[in-house]
Amino acid sequence: MKTTGSIARFFHHRFPRPARLIILPALLFLGSAMGVTASFAETFQTSAPYAILIDSASRSVLFEKDADTLVIPASTAKIMTAEIVFHEIALGHLKLDDQFLVSETAWRYGGAPARGSAMFAAPNSQIRIEDLIRGLVIDSGNDAAIALAEGIAGSEGAFATLMTKRARELGLERSTFTNAWGRGDPEQKVTPREMAALANHVIQTYPDLYKYFGEKEFTWNKIKQTNRNPLLTMDFGADGLKTGNIDESGYGLVASAVQNGQRLILALYGAPTAKERAEEARKIFLWGFRSFDSKTIFQAGETIGSAKVYGGTSSNVPLVADGEVKILVARAATGKFNGRIVYTGPLIAPVEAGKEVARLKIFRGTEQILDLPLKTAAAVEEGALPRRAMDAGIEYATGLFRKYVVKR
Repeated sequence: MKTTGSIARFFHHRFPRPARLIILPALLFLGSAMGVTASFAETFQTSAPYAILIDSASRSVLFEKDADTLVIPASTAKIMTAEIVFHEIALGHLKLDDQFLVSETAWRYGGAPARGSAMFAAPNSQIRIEDLIRGLVIDSGNDAAIALAEGIAGSEGAFATLMTKRARELGLERSTFTNAWGRGDPEQKVTPREMAALANHVIQTYPDLYKYFGEKEFTWNKIKQTNRNPLLTMDFGADGLKTGNIDESGYGLVASAVQNGQRLILALYGAPTAKERAEEARKIFLWGFRSFDSKTIFQAGETIGSAKVYGGTSSNVPLVADGEVKILVARAATGKFNGRIVYTGPLIAPVEAGKEVARLKIFRGTEQILDLPLKTAAAVEEGALPRRAMDAGIEYATGLFRKYVVKR
Protein backbone atom coordinates (compact mmCIF):
# COMPACT_ATOMS: atom_id res chain seq x y z
CA MET A 1 0.00 0.00 0.00
CA LYS A 2 1.08 3.60 -0.47
CA THR A 3 2.03 5.24 2.80
CA THR A 4 2.91 8.80 3.57
CA GLY A 5 5.65 9.08 6.15
CA SER A 6 6.59 11.72 8.69
CA ILE A 7 8.81 14.66 7.76
CA ALA A 8 10.99 15.24 10.81
CA ARG A 9 9.53 17.82 13.18
CA PHE A 10 6.76 19.07 10.90
CA PHE A 11 4.37 16.14 10.48
CA HIS A 12 1.51 14.83 12.59
CA HIS A 13 -0.24 11.41 12.45
CA ARG A 14 -3.75 10.32 11.57
CA PHE A 15 -5.36 7.19 10.12
CA PRO A 16 -8.06 8.13 7.60
CA ARG A 17 -7.57 5.20 5.19
CA PRO A 18 -5.59 1.95 4.81
CA ALA A 19 -2.27 3.76 5.17
CA ARG A 20 -0.51 5.96 7.67
CA LEU A 21 -1.14 9.46 6.34
CA ILE A 22 1.53 11.72 7.77
CA ILE A 23 1.47 15.11 6.12
CA LEU A 24 3.31 18.40 6.32
CA PRO A 25 0.67 21.05 7.05
CA ALA A 26 2.98 23.95 6.21
CA LEU A 27 6.67 24.69 5.90
CA LEU A 28 6.38 27.46 8.46
CA PHE A 29 10.12 27.70 8.90
CA LEU A 30 10.37 29.48 5.57
CA GLY A 31 8.30 32.34 6.94
CA SER A 32 5.13 33.59 5.33
CA ALA A 33 7.00 36.27 3.40
CA MET A 34 9.00 33.56 1.66
CA GLY A 35 6.04 31.44 0.68
CA VAL A 36 4.28 31.41 -2.64
CA THR A 37 0.71 30.92 -3.69
CA ALA A 38 -0.46 29.09 -6.76
CA SER A 39 -1.97 32.36 -7.96
CA PHE A 40 1.52 33.85 -8.37
CA ALA A 41 2.34 31.42 -11.18
CA GLU A 42 -1.13 31.83 -12.58
CA THR A 43 -0.45 35.53 -13.19
CA PHE A 44 2.13 34.51 -15.79
CA GLN A 45 0.63 33.56 -19.14
CA THR A 46 1.93 31.85 -22.25
CA SER A 47 0.20 31.19 -25.55
CA ALA A 48 1.82 27.75 -25.72
CA PRO A 49 -0.85 25.14 -24.93
CA TYR A 50 1.51 22.78 -23.08
CA ALA A 51 4.54 23.84 -21.08
CA ILE A 52 6.55 23.24 -17.93
CA LEU A 53 9.56 25.09 -16.49
CA ILE A 54 11.70 23.41 -13.83
CA ASP A 55 14.80 24.29 -11.87
CA SER A 56 17.46 21.69 -12.63
CA ALA A 57 19.19 21.53 -9.24
CA SER A 58 16.11 21.38 -7.01
CA ARG A 59 13.73 19.93 -9.62
CA SER A 60 11.20 22.51 -8.42
CA VAL A 61 8.41 23.28 -10.86
CA LEU A 62 8.27 27.02 -11.48
CA PHE A 63 5.48 27.04 -14.05
CA GLU A 64 3.28 24.49 -15.73
CA LYS A 65 0.38 24.49 -18.14
CA ASP A 66 -1.27 21.14 -18.96
CA ALA A 67 2.14 19.54 -18.42
CA ASP A 68 0.73 16.03 -17.99
CA THR A 69 -1.09 15.99 -21.32
CA LEU A 70 0.16 13.38 -23.79
CA VAL A 71 1.57 15.15 -26.83
CA ILE A 72 3.37 14.15 -30.03
CA PRO A 73 7.11 14.68 -29.46
CA ALA A 74 8.24 15.01 -33.09
CA SER A 75 12.04 15.39 -33.12
CA THR A 76 12.28 15.97 -29.36
CA ALA A 77 12.09 12.15 -29.26
CA LYS A 78 15.72 12.29 -30.34
CA ILE A 79 16.59 13.26 -26.74
CA MET A 80 15.58 9.73 -25.74
CA THR A 81 17.62 8.33 -28.63
CA ALA A 82 20.62 10.36 -27.45
CA GLU A 83 20.14 9.19 -23.86
CA ILE A 84 20.41 5.56 -24.89
CA VAL A 85 23.54 6.26 -26.95
CA PHE A 86 25.07 8.17 -24.04
CA HIS A 87 24.13 5.37 -21.64
CA GLU A 88 25.82 2.78 -23.84
CA ILE A 89 28.95 4.93 -23.96
CA ALA A 90 28.90 5.38 -20.18
CA LEU A 91 28.62 1.61 -19.72
CA GLY A 92 31.63 1.10 -21.97
CA HIS A 93 29.61 -0.73 -24.63
CA LEU A 94 30.34 1.95 -27.23
CA LYS A 95 33.13 4.41 -27.95
CA LEU A 96 32.91 7.71 -29.81
CA ASP A 97 35.35 6.39 -32.42
CA ASP A 98 33.29 3.24 -33.10
CA GLN A 99 31.52 3.25 -36.46
CA PHE A 100 27.98 2.34 -37.49
CA LEU A 101 26.71 1.53 -40.97
CA VAL A 102 24.25 3.88 -42.64
CA SER A 103 21.91 1.30 -44.13
CA GLU A 104 19.80 1.66 -47.23
CA THR A 105 16.81 1.98 -44.88
CA ALA A 106 18.40 4.78 -42.87
CA TRP A 107 19.26 6.66 -46.06
CA ARG A 108 15.96 6.12 -47.86
CA TYR A 109 13.61 6.85 -44.94
CA GLY A 110 15.74 9.29 -42.96
CA GLY A 111 18.15 10.82 -45.44
CA ALA A 112 17.96 13.05 -48.49
CA PRO A 113 15.30 10.99 -50.36
CA ALA A 114 12.85 11.42 -47.44
CA ARG A 115 13.03 15.24 -47.65
CA GLY A 116 13.04 15.60 -43.87
CA SER A 117 15.77 16.82 -41.56
CA ALA A 118 18.97 14.88 -42.29
CA MET A 119 22.73 14.97 -41.85
CA PHE A 120 22.96 13.76 -45.50
CA ALA A 121 24.85 10.59 -44.71
CA ALA A 122 25.75 8.50 -47.76
CA PRO A 123 24.09 5.08 -48.03
CA ASN A 124 26.25 2.09 -47.03
CA SER A 125 28.87 4.38 -45.48
CA GLN A 126 30.48 3.84 -42.09
CA ILE A 127 30.28 6.85 -39.76
CA ARG A 128 31.83 7.44 -36.36
CA ILE A 129 29.37 7.49 -33.48
CA GLU A 130 30.54 10.95 -32.46
CA ASP A 131 29.62 12.28 -35.90
CA LEU A 132 26.26 10.49 -35.79
CA ILE A 133 25.59 12.13 -32.41
CA ARG A 134 26.31 15.55 -33.94
CA GLY A 135 24.12 14.71 -36.89
CA LEU A 136 21.36 13.69 -34.45
CA VAL A 137 21.34 16.65 -32.08
CA ILE A 138 22.65 19.52 -34.23
CA ASP A 139 21.20 18.69 -37.67
CA SER A 140 18.24 16.76 -36.19
CA GLY A 141 19.17 14.10 -38.71
CA ASN A 142 16.59 11.37 -39.11
CA ASP A 143 19.19 9.31 -40.95
CA ALA A 144 21.55 9.64 -37.99
CA ALA A 145 18.80 8.53 -35.61
CA ILE A 146 18.01 5.43 -37.65
CA ALA A 147 21.68 4.54 -38.08
CA LEU A 148 22.23 4.78 -34.32
CA ALA A 149 19.11 2.76 -33.63
CA GLU A 150 20.10 0.00 -36.05
CA GLY A 151 23.67 -0.03 -34.80
CA ILE A 152 22.62 -0.48 -31.18
CA ALA A 153 19.54 -2.69 -31.43
CA GLY A 154 19.66 -4.21 -34.93
CA SER A 155 16.50 -2.48 -36.14
CA GLU A 156 14.61 0.72 -35.44
CA GLY A 157 11.66 -1.27 -34.10
CA ALA A 158 13.84 -3.09 -31.58
CA PHE A 159 15.43 0.22 -30.60
CA ALA A 160 11.99 1.79 -30.04
CA THR A 161 11.16 -1.01 -27.62
CA LEU A 162 14.42 -0.24 -25.85
CA MET A 163 13.49 3.46 -25.73
CA THR A 164 10.26 2.81 -23.88
CA LYS A 165 11.95 0.31 -21.58
CA ARG A 166 14.65 2.83 -20.76
CA ALA A 167 12.02 5.52 -20.20
CA ARG A 168 10.39 3.33 -17.53
CA GLU A 169 13.76 2.72 -15.89
CA LEU A 170 14.19 6.48 -15.63
CA GLY A 171 10.76 6.93 -14.07
CA LEU A 172 8.96 8.18 -17.18
CA GLU A 173 5.74 6.24 -16.62
CA ARG A 174 3.54 7.63 -19.39
CA SER A 175 5.80 8.41 -22.34
CA THR A 176 5.90 5.79 -25.10
CA PHE A 177 8.26 5.66 -28.08
CA THR A 178 7.77 3.82 -31.36
CA ASN A 179 10.63 5.22 -33.45
CA ALA A 180 14.01 6.84 -32.96
CA TRP A 181 13.56 10.16 -34.75
CA GLY A 182 10.05 11.45 -34.07
CA ARG A 183 8.06 10.18 -37.04
CA GLY A 184 4.33 10.75 -36.55
CA ASP A 185 2.69 7.75 -34.91
CA PRO A 186 -0.48 7.71 -32.80
CA GLU A 187 1.27 5.47 -30.28
CA GLN A 188 4.31 7.73 -29.85
CA LYS A 189 3.34 10.18 -27.11
CA VAL A 190 5.13 11.95 -24.26
CA THR A 191 4.24 14.45 -21.55
CA PRO A 192 6.01 17.79 -21.18
CA ARG A 193 6.71 16.99 -17.52
CA GLU A 194 8.47 13.74 -18.37
CA MET A 195 10.46 15.28 -21.22
CA ALA A 196 11.72 18.01 -18.88
CA ALA A 197 12.74 15.30 -16.40
CA LEU A 198 14.48 13.37 -19.19
CA ALA A 199 16.39 16.47 -20.26
CA ASN A 200 17.48 17.10 -16.69
CA HIS A 201 18.67 13.50 -16.39
CA VAL A 202 20.73 13.80 -19.58
CA ILE A 203 22.32 17.07 -18.46
CA GLN A 204 23.20 15.86 -14.98
CA THR A 205 24.26 12.32 -15.91
CA TYR A 206 26.27 12.95 -19.08
CA PRO A 207 27.79 16.45 -18.81
CA ASP A 208 30.65 15.62 -21.19
CA LEU A 209 28.25 14.38 -23.86
CA TYR A 210 25.49 16.92 -23.32
CA LYS A 211 27.82 19.54 -24.87
CA TYR A 212 26.93 18.29 -28.36
CA PHE A 213 23.40 19.70 -27.97
CA GLY A 214 24.89 23.18 -27.70
CA GLU A 215 27.18 23.12 -30.73
CA LYS A 216 25.94 25.73 -33.17
CA GLU A 217 26.83 24.09 -36.47
CA PHE A 218 27.96 20.85 -38.06
CA THR A 219 29.26 20.04 -41.52
CA TRP A 220 28.90 16.59 -43.05
CA ASN A 221 29.22 15.48 -46.64
CA LYS A 222 30.31 19.07 -47.41
CA ILE A 223 26.93 20.35 -46.23
CA LYS A 224 27.07 22.87 -43.38
CA GLN A 225 23.99 23.10 -41.16
CA THR A 226 23.29 25.32 -38.17
CA ASN A 227 21.74 23.97 -35.00
CA ARG A 228 17.95 23.95 -35.30
CA ASN A 229 17.54 25.27 -31.74
CA PRO A 230 16.84 29.01 -32.22
CA LEU A 231 17.43 29.79 -28.53
CA LEU A 232 21.17 29.18 -28.88
CA THR A 233 21.60 32.48 -30.70
CA MET A 234 19.66 34.47 -28.09
CA ASP A 235 21.14 36.34 -25.15
CA PHE A 236 19.87 34.53 -22.04
CA GLY A 237 22.18 31.52 -21.65
CA ALA A 238 20.47 28.77 -23.64
CA ASP A 239 22.89 25.88 -24.16
CA GLY A 240 21.08 22.95 -25.74
CA LEU A 241 18.52 20.18 -26.35
CA LYS A 242 16.03 19.82 -29.19
CA THR A 243 13.25 21.32 -31.21
CA GLY A 244 10.56 19.34 -33.00
CA ASN A 245 7.86 19.88 -35.59
CA ILE A 246 5.66 17.69 -37.74
CA ASP A 247 2.20 18.44 -39.08
CA GLU A 248 0.49 16.51 -36.28
CA SER A 249 2.40 18.12 -33.42
CA GLY A 250 2.82 21.83 -34.00
CA TYR A 251 6.11 23.38 -32.91
CA GLY A 252 7.75 22.16 -29.73
CA LEU A 253 11.06 22.21 -27.93
CA VAL A 254 12.85 20.98 -24.87
CA ALA A 255 15.52 23.49 -23.89
CA SER A 256 17.93 24.44 -21.12
CA ALA A 257 19.49 27.73 -20.12
CA VAL A 258 21.88 28.90 -17.40
CA GLN A 259 22.18 32.28 -15.68
CA ASN A 260 24.35 33.02 -12.63
CA GLY A 261 24.88 29.32 -12.00
CA GLN A 262 21.19 28.46 -12.09
CA ARG A 263 19.94 26.08 -14.77
CA LEU A 264 16.31 26.06 -15.88
CA ILE A 265 14.73 23.49 -18.20
CA LEU A 266 11.68 24.11 -20.36
CA ALA A 267 9.47 21.69 -22.25
CA LEU A 268 6.99 23.44 -24.55
CA TYR A 269 4.67 21.89 -27.13
CA GLY A 270 1.95 22.86 -29.57
CA ALA A 271 3.02 26.34 -30.67
CA PRO A 272 1.44 27.27 -34.02
CA THR A 273 4.63 28.67 -35.59
CA ALA A 274 8.38 28.44 -35.16
CA LYS A 275 8.49 32.17 -34.40
CA GLU A 276 5.95 31.90 -31.60
CA ARG A 277 7.74 28.85 -30.19
CA ALA A 278 11.00 30.80 -29.90
CA GLU A 279 9.37 33.94 -28.51
CA GLU A 280 7.33 32.11 -25.89
CA ALA A 281 10.30 29.99 -24.83
CA ARG A 282 12.47 33.07 -24.34
CA LYS A 283 9.71 34.81 -22.40
CA ILE A 284 9.22 31.83 -20.05
CA PHE A 285 12.94 31.46 -19.38
CA LEU A 286 13.42 35.15 -18.60
CA TRP A 287 10.40 35.14 -16.27
CA GLY A 288 11.79 32.10 -14.46
CA PHE A 289 15.24 33.59 -13.96
CA ARG A 290 13.85 36.90 -12.68
CA SER A 291 11.04 35.69 -10.42
CA PHE A 292 12.44 33.11 -7.98
CA ASP A 293 15.02 32.64 -5.25
CA SER A 294 16.46 29.31 -4.10
CA LYS A 295 15.79 28.24 -0.51
CA THR A 296 17.27 25.21 1.24
CA ILE A 297 14.66 23.34 3.29
CA PHE A 298 16.81 20.36 4.33
CA GLN A 299 20.59 20.19 4.59
CA ALA A 300 22.58 17.37 3.00
CA GLY A 301 22.44 14.35 5.29
CA GLU A 302 19.64 15.77 7.44
CA THR A 303 16.94 13.30 8.45
CA ILE A 304 13.82 14.32 6.56
CA GLY A 305 11.47 11.73 8.01
CA SER A 306 11.10 8.05 8.72
CA ALA A 307 9.47 4.95 7.28
CA LYS A 308 7.77 2.21 9.26
CA VAL A 309 9.65 -1.12 9.35
CA TYR A 310 7.99 -4.50 9.87
CA GLY A 311 9.81 -7.25 11.76
CA GLY A 312 13.06 -5.36 12.35
CA THR A 313 15.32 -4.53 15.27
CA SER A 314 13.89 -1.02 14.93
CA SER A 315 10.32 -0.10 14.09
CA ASN A 316 11.39 2.86 11.95
CA VAL A 317 14.23 3.81 9.62
CA PRO A 318 15.34 7.44 9.00
CA LEU A 319 15.13 8.80 5.47
CA VAL A 320 17.51 11.23 3.76
CA ALA A 321 17.94 12.79 0.32
CA ASP A 322 21.08 12.52 -1.80
CA GLY A 323 22.02 16.12 -1.03
CA GLU A 324 20.51 19.44 -0.06
CA VAL A 325 16.79 19.76 -0.66
CA LYS A 326 15.96 23.11 -2.20
CA ILE A 327 12.85 24.73 -3.56
CA LEU A 328 12.43 27.85 -5.67
CA VAL A 329 10.46 30.53 -3.85
CA ALA A 330 8.74 33.38 -5.68
CA ARG A 331 9.90 36.84 -4.80
CA ALA A 332 7.37 39.16 -3.11
CA ALA A 333 4.66 36.51 -2.80
CA THR A 334 2.90 35.06 0.24
CA GLY A 335 1.64 31.62 1.14
CA LYS A 336 2.84 28.26 2.38
CA PHE A 337 4.06 24.93 1.08
CA ASN A 338 2.72 21.51 2.00
CA GLY A 339 4.58 18.25 1.76
CA ARG A 340 4.54 14.54 2.40
CA ILE A 341 6.67 11.44 2.21
CA VAL A 342 5.17 8.64 0.13
CA TYR A 343 6.30 5.03 0.25
CA THR A 344 4.96 1.51 0.01
CA GLY A 345 4.99 0.13 3.49
CA PRO A 346 5.65 -0.92 6.04
CA LEU A 347 9.10 -1.92 4.82
CA ILE A 348 10.00 -5.54 5.60
CA ALA A 349 13.24 -6.19 7.47
CA PRO A 350 16.07 -6.60 6.73
CA VAL A 351 16.37 -3.15 5.15
CA GLU A 352 19.62 -2.03 3.54
CA ALA A 353 21.22 1.35 4.15
CA GLY A 354 21.18 3.67 1.14
CA LYS A 355 18.19 2.00 -0.50
CA GLU A 356 15.66 4.22 -2.28
CA VAL A 357 12.35 3.47 -0.57
CA ALA A 358 10.29 6.68 -0.63
CA ARG A 359 9.70 10.01 -2.31
CA LEU A 360 9.46 13.50 -0.88
CA LYS A 361 6.65 15.49 -2.49
CA ILE A 362 6.24 19.23 -1.92
CA PHE A 363 3.14 21.13 -3.03
CA ARG A 364 2.41 24.78 -3.69
CA GLY A 365 -1.32 24.85 -3.16
CA THR A 366 -2.57 21.90 -5.20
CA GLU A 367 0.40 22.05 -7.57
CA GLN A 368 3.24 19.58 -7.00
CA ILE A 369 6.50 21.45 -7.33
CA LEU A 370 9.02 18.91 -6.04
CA ASP A 371 9.33 15.13 -6.20
CA LEU A 372 12.62 13.70 -4.91
CA PRO A 373 13.72 10.16 -4.00
CA LEU A 374 14.53 9.40 -0.37
CA LYS A 375 16.91 6.70 0.83
CA THR A 376 17.35 4.82 4.07
CA ALA A 377 19.99 6.44 6.27
CA ALA A 378 20.76 3.22 8.16
CA ALA A 379 20.30 -0.52 7.92
CA VAL A 380 17.65 -2.33 9.93
CA GLU A 381 18.35 -5.97 10.70
CA GLU A 382 15.68 -8.62 11.04
CA GLY A 383 14.31 -8.66 14.58
CA ALA A 384 13.97 -11.60 16.94
CA LEU A 385 10.99 -13.93 16.59
CA PRO A 386 8.96 -12.28 19.39
CA ARG A 387 9.37 -8.88 17.72
CA ARG A 388 8.29 -10.24 14.33
CA ALA A 389 5.29 -11.94 15.91
CA MET A 390 4.29 -8.70 17.65
CA ASP A 391 4.56 -6.72 14.42
CA ALA A 392 2.50 -9.36 12.62
CA GLY A 393 -0.18 -9.04 15.25
CA ILE A 394 -0.21 -5.27 14.98
CA GLU A 395 -0.47 -5.40 11.19
CA TYR A 396 -3.31 -7.94 11.40
CA ALA A 397 -5.21 -5.85 13.92
CA THR A 398 -4.63 -2.70 11.87
CA GLY A 399 -5.93 -4.48 8.78
CA LEU A 400 -9.10 -5.51 10.59
CA PHE A 401 -9.57 -1.97 11.86
CA ARG A 402 -9.24 -0.56 8.36
CA LYS A 403 -11.59 -3.14 6.90
CA TYR A 404 -14.40 -3.05 9.44
CA VAL A 405 -14.15 0.42 10.98
CA VAL A 406 -12.49 2.90 8.65
CA LYS A 407 -14.31 1.81 5.49
CA ARG A 408 -17.75 1.81 7.12
